[in-house]
This record gives sequence, C-alpha cells and structure tokens, in this order.
Amino acid sequence: MTSSKPFRQVPPPTGGKDKPATAYSRFIPREELDDYAAWTPGAFGDLGGMNPATGSSKPQARPARPEPAQPPAAPPEPTAAEWMARIEEARTQGYQQGYRDGLEALEAAKRQFAQQISAQMGQLLAAFDAQTEALDAQLADTLVQTAVMLARQVVRSEIAQRPDVIVQVAQDAIGAVILSARHLRLRLNPADVPLVEAGAADLLQARGVLLQGDVTLQPGSCIVESDLGQVDARIEVRWAQAAAVFGSSQPLDDAIDDAEVDL
Repeated sequence: MTSSKPFRQVPPPTGGKDKPATAYSRFIPREELDDYAAWTPGAFGDLGGMNPATGSSKPQARPARPEPAQPPAAPPEPTAAEWMARIEEARTQGYQQGYRDGLEALEAAKRQFAQQISAQMGQLLAAFDAQTEALDAQLADTLVQTAVMLARQVVRSEIAQRPDVIVQVAQDAIGAVILSARHLRLRLNPADVPLVEAGAADLLQARGVLLQGDVTLQPGSCIVESDLGQVDARIEVRWAQAAAVFGSSQPLDDAIDDAEVDL
C-alpha cells in the first residue's frame, strides 16, 4: 500500500561535541515508509519478510495452528439389562470352566486310584503266589514223607510176614552178576540160609554159588561177591535207592513214631 502524503523534510540531527552526526543516525518517520508490519519471531523463515511474487516486504500469512485433538467421548454406561447379561455370561463361563476342571481332577483321581489299586493287587498276588508255592512245597514234602513212612512199614511187614522174599532177592542179585564171573559167594543172614537153599537150589548149583551166613546182615539182605566185583543187595541199600526216587533220605531203621499209620 502506497502512502499519498508527501515526505516531510526532516533536518538531519546534529552530532555531539566529540562525534559528528551521519546520514543513518536519524529516526525514520512513519510517513516515509510505504509498508510496515510488526515483527514476529516467525518472520525469519519467510525470506526476510519479502513476498517472492511482488517483491514487497509484506510478511506472508502464517498457517493456522491445528486445533488440539479432542479426547474421545466416554462410552455410555451399560444399562441394568446389559449388566445382568454380562453377569450371566460370566457365571456361565465360570460354571463351564469349573466343570471342565472338575472332570480333569476326577480323571486324575481315578487314574491315581487305579494305579494304587493295581500296585496293591500286584503285591497281594505276589504274596499269594509265594504263599501258594510254599504251601505246595510243604504239601508235597508231607505227601512224600507220608508215602515213605507207608512204604517203610510195608517193607518191614513184608519181611516179617514173608521171610521167603529173600529167595527172590538172592536170585535177582545172582542174576545181576555177569556169567563170566567166577568164585561167586552169597552172604546173607543165617536165618535166611535154609530158605535160599530150598528156594534157589538150581540157580546156586548152576552158577556154583557158595552160601555163607553173616550175622551183620539183616534178614532180607544179601551180598553177592565174585572175582569181578560184588552186588550189594542189602535191604537198607535197596530202601535208600527207593526213597531217593521221592527225594527222601529217611533211613529204614528209624523208629516209627505215633503219627505213622499202623498197618
């Protein structure tokens, strides 16, 4: 904007006593300025306040500051029905979660109980098997002892009631000696000598057997001696061999206790 008023001539100021005045030492009147504007700090970024298009020193208009963002409005408060719906939903979720947790705890308890029962049953079965095996062994041993005692009574009774059984024993013992053997001698209890002479005379003559009484032998016992060895047919030896089949080592000469069966 151009002022229409004429410039007023203002005399230059006079210098002081020590320093003369210059042309740039006076005040510029307002009327001598074409355009002017108040200085602001933002004018430094506007090319010194010059308008590039017109070359005027009129400052550019600054952009308006953006309005500060308003905070979002608070959501409305839920209604009573919405509160009840939320409460019902939370209750349902809590019930379902608790139900699932309860089922899992129940399954874990069932598994633990089954493991405990299985372990206890295993221990009971193992103890039962051990007791059964011990009982079977005891029963088998009892049966063997009973059978041995019965057999011992049968042998004793047979020898006492049938003394002629020594004849068969002597024949079997002589038959066990090989035919090439010589100098056969049959040793037996003196009470059994007449029985063997009468019952096995042919065999004794055919093998050339010499009879000899021996008081150290029990009735029913005999020993056949030859140049090739001997056959021990003593009754206690035959009894030990028979009892060993049952796993018993009970001798024939033990006294029969009251628990044995009386035949």
